[in-house]
Amino acid sequence: MKKLLLMFAAGCIGGFANSLTVWLFGDIGISQLMGVAIAPGLSPQWLYPRIVWGGLWGLLFVMPFMSSKIFWKGSLLSLAPTAVQLFIVFPLKAHKGIAGLELGLLTPLLVVFFNWIWGVATAATLKLAK
Repeated sequence: MKKLLLMFAAGCIGGFANSLTVWLFGDIGISQLMGVAIAPGLSPQWLYPRIVWGGLWGLLFVMPFMSSKIFWKGSLLSLAPTAVQLFIVFPLKAHKGIAGLELGLLTPLLVVFFNWIWGVATAATLKLAK
C-alpha cells in the first residue's frame, strides 16, 4: 500500500510539473508560435483534475520493468496518457479532432513533450523518495 501511495503522490507531482509547463508554454506564447491553440489559464478548476489524473497515471509505475532505469521507464510510460489524450480526450471529449489537430498541426508534438515532462518528473520524484 505504501508503494502505491508513493506512486500516486509522485504522479501528482508529475501532473503539477506537466500542468505548469502547459500553462507556461501558453502564457509566454511558445504554443502560439508553434501554431497550437493551447493556452490555459492557471486556475484551481483547471489544475486540480490534472494533478489527480497525474496521480492516477502514476500508478503505472507499479509495473515491474526497467526498475533500474527509472527515467527511461518514465519516458516510456508517458506514452500511455499521451495516447489517451490524443485519441480519446481530444476527439471524443473535447471535440478537437483526432490527435487534437484542430488545435494546430504540431499539437501531437506538444502533447508528447508535455506528457514526457509528467513521466520524467514522476520518475525523479520516485528516485528521490528511495
